[in-house]
Amino acid sequence: MRPEEISDAMGLMDDEMVMEADCSRKKRRNKKFSWMKWMAAAACICLVLAAVMGRNKPVKVEAGVIAKPEYPEMTQYPENWDNEQQTIEQYNDWEEDWKAQRMQIKGYENCLDYFVEKTMPQFLSEAGDKNLVYSPVNVYMALSMLAEVTDGNSRQQILDILGVEHVNELRDQVSAVWNACYRKDGTVTSVLANSLWLNQDIRFKKAVMETLANKYYAASYCGEMGSADFDAQLREWLNTQTGGLLKDQIENVDMKPETVLALVSTIYYQARWQCEFWEETTEDVFHGADGDLNCDFMHQSLSRKFYWGDQFSAVAQDLKYSGSMWLILPDEGITVAELAKDGELLQLISGEQWENCKDMIVNLSMPKFDVSSSMDLSDDLQAMGITDVFDDTVSDFSHMTSDLENIYVSEAVHAARVMVDEEGCTATAFTEIMMEAGAAEPSGDEIDFVLDRPFLFVITNESGLSLFAGVVNQPIE
Repeated sequence: MRPEEISDAMGLMDDEMVMEADCSRKKRRNKKFSWMKWMAAAACICLVLAAVMGRNKPVKVEAGVIAKPEYPEMTQYPENWDNEQQTIEQYNDWEEDWKAQRMQIKGYENCLDYFVEKTMPQFLSEAGDKNLVYSPVNVYMALSMLAEVTDGNSRQQILDILGVEHVNELRDQVSAVWNACYRKDGTVTSVLANSLWLNQDIRFKKAVMETLANKYYAASYCGEMGSADFDAQLREWLNTQTGGLLKDQIENVDMKPETVLALVSTIYYQARWQCEFWEETTEDVFHGADGDLNCDFMHQSLSRKFYWGDQFSAVAQDLKYSGSMWLILPDEGITVAELAKDGELLQLISGEQWENCKDMIVNLSMPKFDVSSSMDLSDDLQAMGITDVFDDTVSDFSHMTSDLENIYVSEAVHAARVMVDEEGCTATAFTEIMMEAGAAEPSGDEIDFVLDRPFLFVITNESGLSLFAGVVNQPIE
């Protein structure tokens, strides 16, 4: 008995499974459909704290201060359907574990809304004619850890950008976001990994490390700052957590002898399309920001909702047992930088009720692409109001350690990569915006949606949390 039959018999057939069955029927009718495509995404952010040595001399760290998190255990989706009874039991356990991860504090789905509203226009509008990718949930997680190790006005500035009033509220939100994003069950891989890299010559407060492990699922490592071995350990951790997708960006990551602490956060995401693209691709022209180029385009024709606004049109490409990848095409004459600042777009992908949509047959054509970018976040964070942590004369890291004064953030780097082809795609993010007046409704019951010029993409999980957002100016770098 197959999964759909078991679910139907037990009354567990949810909307996503109905969609899966519908796609299966379309596949039987249309021989052009191929086997399931994979999506993968990876991003990382590093915050390095340095210190201007003041009156206090460093004291060697005590043994046993290292803390490690415990990840949830999830039942794997059954692969072998030969034993019906065992399959039913395993399937029920899998579904129960999946639902349990989403049963978090009330309103957790909106935790990132304010943060995405602030960061998406700031980051994506700087793309120019280049590709740019960032992960809102990844930057949110790293800044949350930074808030945890700071105090006073340094902490308050970070809390203001994160949209929370108190660090206790933040801890609950971070834990809910982490668990709602966590999936490692054989259907979807979605893991937020956090870590702290500590200078072995400095004492850190054990309670802070334990809070970071329990609420932020952060591991803590201690070693000799500036040593080749400790740098290699950090790079190995980063490559492992990002599936080796960001090797070029990671190979230059290192810690200086004067580094006090490095906060590192990663996200790795992988999911199948809900409905497959056709096996056949065609070579066509993509009118990139830096000139035309020939690309392989994937194709799909489905009955789905088509969305539009004053400056864009969009579809949501559903992911199996997960969320969606929003594909957003600016209207002719509108740049992706302008669209990134459009409050109407933010409102669409925030999940609010959207009136400008219509059920249509959408003939989707999109290029295979592999885009990546690295960003120095220092200027952007200061532009948004996080200034004290970058200034050693006013920064407050007393919540983390009292061994040193004049600690400051010396580096804030974010890197991400997005790949899309027949077997894989790397991802984007979620944002909230104010609603504005809509444009004219498209005529007819069928429309061609062709991504043959610069466009935006956003990936959200099944809870609507923002995982990745990006600009594709050139599908081939």
